[in-house]
Amino acid sequence: MHTVEAGKRIALENILFATDFSPCSNAALPYALSVARRYGATVHAAHVLPTNAELVMMSPESWPTLAEDDKRIQPYLDRLDRQLQAVPHSVLTPRGNVANAIARIIGEREIDLLVLGTHGRAGVGKLMIGSVAEEVFRRAACPVLSVGPNVSRQPNGGIQFQHIIFATDFSKESLAALPYAVSLAEEDQAQLALLHVVEQPAAGVADLEEVKTSLLHRLRELVPAEAEPWCRVECVLEFGHQFAPPADRILEIAREQAADLIVLGVRPVHGKLGLTTHLASTTAHLLAKAACPVLTVRSDNEE
Repeated sequence: MHTVEAGKRIALENILFATDFSPCSNAALPYALSVARRYGATVHAAHVLPTNAELVMMSPESWPTLAEDDKRIQPYLDRLDRQLQAVPHSVLTPRGNVANAIARIIGEREIDLLVLGTHGRAGVGKLMIGSVAEEVFRRAACPVLSVGPNVSRQPNGGIQFQHIIFATDFSKESLAALPYAVSLAEEDQAQLALLHVVEQPAAGVADLEEVKTSLLHRLRELVPAEAEPWCRVECVLEFGHQFAPPADRILEIAREQAADLIVLGVRPVHGKLGLTTHLASTTAHLLAKAACPVLTVRSDNEE
């Protein structure tokens, strides 16, 4: 069973804030700053300047900002630099493919966390839409904190995660996020809800109560007893509505508990597999609809 070491603090030394200066991107900046201040991290803010070929692939509504020449974009960069004065930082302006540039920065700067804003209509971002979003999520070799359109632009009291939900289906991929959920809960002595949503009761199950008991036992095994003094752990087993995606029930529980962070593991995407196959069923829906940030942790499992 996958467990974590109680009391082990997550090391966040370098944070990448990706922006195209749109309102949805700007909404994520306070979260990047809050995390950086709490963990003593350096913020690397990156605005990727597109080539002419890249402009053709982006949303037309992004062109007025993204097509700025170096002279006209400078006021945006100056303002960003002022906003970052409270923390160690750098402002980067690579040119080229967005996904390639972000992946390169993550590697070169040893990024521990990528922070970005997402747009509800596209599911994963006005900053990056379609194939660009797929590439960023596929290649980001670090956790991603996504701030959706329904999230407050001003975190209350800085980075105070008091009600964290860790959603899992018990797969290796989902459990990759468990150490982050536990460590963040310990950091703020928060309420941590371990949540498993059963899509529908299996047909022909003779003893549903026995199944429930077994699943709750599996949830309780995920966190060692040593973590209890540092955070309040609750195991939640829910049955989703018929024919409704698990994400809907996760969102309902998050609203009921006034969650300020949802944590989940995501499967690595290889080759040219589409975003809809790997994210839309749960992750993209949560990114678009959640009223709190969503932390996704990619599994290193290559099987």
